[in-house]
Amino acid sequence: MTAKETKTFLDELKPRLENAAAKVVICVPYLAIDTALGCVAGSDIAIGAQNMHYLDSGAYTGEISAPMLCEVGVDYVIIGHSERRMYNNETDEDVNKKLIKALSSSIIPICCVGESLDQREENITERVIAAQIQKAFESISKEDATKVVVAYEPVWAIGTGKTATDEQANEVCAFIRETLKEKYGKAAEEISILYGGSVNEKNIGGLMQMSDIDGALVGGASLKEAFAEIVHYEK
Repeated sequence: MTAKETKTFLDELKPRLENAAAKVVICVPYLAIDTALGCVAGSDIAIGAQNMHYLDSGAYTGEISAPMLCEVGVDYVIIGHSERRMYNNETDEDVNKKLIKALSSSIIPICCVGESLDQREENITERVIAAQIQKAFESISKEDATKVVVAYEPVWAIGTGKTATDEQANEVCAFIRETLKEKYGKAAEEISILYGGSVNEKNIGGLMQMSDIDGALVGGASLKEAFAEIVHYEK
C-alpha cells in the first residue's frame, strides 16, 4: 500500500483491533512507516519494516539501515522472507547478519524459514529447515535468541493453490523448536514460532489449536477486513 492507502486502511482497522487476543504487529513498506506509526499511536499495535540491511552505512544505494528504522521508531523487522530469498537472492548468511544487526539495534527480528515444493517432495524439509535455523542463529546468544520471532512459511504453500494442513504446519514448527532446543536448551521454549502460508479467518482456528504454533504471519488476509477476525481468535 501507499502511505495514503495505509492511513485509510489503518484508520478503519484500528478500532476493530482493540482488545485483540493476540499481539498485533503490522509490517509496512518503508515509505508508509511514518504514516503507520502515527495511525497506531496510543494503541497496542506495533509497526515493523519488511526488510533492512545488515550494515549501518556504506555504498549500498537503495538499502535501508537499522539506524534509519530506529530513528523513526520501528519495533520489528521481517528478515529472510521467502520472496526476499527468491527474488533478491538472500542467503542464510545474509539472514544471520541481519538478525545480529537487528538484535544489537533493539529491533525485534521476525526470522522466516521454509522449504520449496521441490524440497518437500524430495522429503528433505527437515534438513533444509535445520540448516536455515542453524545458520540464522549462528553467534547469537541464548539471551538474544529468546527475543527472535521465528516464522515458518512453506514456500510451496504461498500463491500456489497448495496449503499446509494444520498437522503439517505443526510438525515443522515442532521440529524448529527442537532444533532450537539443541542449541539453547529450555530457553528455546521462550521463542515464539509463527506459521505463515495462506493464513485466513477460516483456517486460523485449526492452526491455533496446534501445540507448537504460537501465532501467525499473515499475508494477503492482512489486507482485508478479515484480519480483525484473525487477531481476535483466542488460542
